[in-house]
Amino acid sequence: MTTNSKTVTRATHDKVILPVYTPAQFVPVKGKGSRIWDQQGREYIDFAGGIAVMALGHCHPALVAALKQQGETLWYTSNIFTNEPALRLASKLIDATFAERVFFVNSGAEANEAAFKLARHYAIKRHNPYKTKIIAFYNAFHGRTLFTVSVGGQAKYADGFGPKPADIVHVPFNDLAAVKAVMDDHTCSVVLEPIQGEGGITPATPEFLKGVRELCDQHHALLVFDEVQSGMGRSGKLFTYMHYGVTPDILTTAKALDGGFPISAMLTTEEVASVMTVGVHGTTYGGNPLACAVAEAALDTINTPQVLSGVQARHERFV
Repeated sequence: MTTNSKTVTRATHDKVILPVYTPAQFVPVKGKGSRIWDQQGREYIDFAGGIAVMALGHCHPALVAALKQQGETLWYTSNIFTNEPALRLASKLIDATFAERVFFVNSGAEANEAAFKLARHYAIKRHNPYKTKIIAFYNAFHGRTLFTVSVGGQAKYADGFGPKPADIVHVPFNDLAAVKAVMDDHTCSVVLEPIQGEGGITPATPEFLKGVRELCDQHHALLVFDEVQSGMGRSGKLFTYMHYGVTPDILTTAKALDGGFPISAMLTTEEVASVMTVGVHGTTYGGNPLACAVAEAALDTINTPQVLSGVQARHERFV
């Protein structure tokens, strides 16, 4: 394995990469299905799946075919134009969910950033400029931008970077009384993962989600579901909200949405989307044809009775 006649090894990482990771001592170079191989040709079973990303395994044939076909057709257009893969993917996500509008970006953090900005913008436009409070939960994880890491309820990720965005309140997860205690007419949104990921794989209780939905309706606040980790079939349905009979106003998805190629999406209703106008928010790479073509193949594969029932069957087997 050479690049510019210089061999790269695990030791190279410690010299050239920002010291924010401590990766394994071997370097994967190839993946297929549930297995990966390192520089020495040793084979491993990948039980991690790239932190909820490789839902269909490494180099799934349908995703590889989509990438090759689109890679020889059109990679990038900028948002001065639209493109067919983005329009097809958005249409399929809308057909499969509560959503009526979609916004594509590149990572879960960017999708959540867009969701939080939209929630505040909607409250300010539809109600008043002081309706900006975001209620979130301890041990949540929503990304690494300054806004999303501040909404995530973990000090170890949020502290040490100077002043944080204001008007964010954290309460214990699954504690409806705690939400009720801080909920008021200044609240623009309640933000939660239906299953807390980093918080310990903790599902919301049905009573909690239904109660939060009712509180949001009473106080004209938006309910935002971060399904970056729990979505795309990981719970046995396409999105976890479908188990609860509770519909959010905004939903974010990423990770398994593309099976390893960077893409994310924010889904919302026509009413909430209607406050956005040209130039209010944007992205350079979001919705590019290459990512959207791969995501369409992933969605077509995951959102089938065979795959979703297979997830449920494996769940019961593990239990």
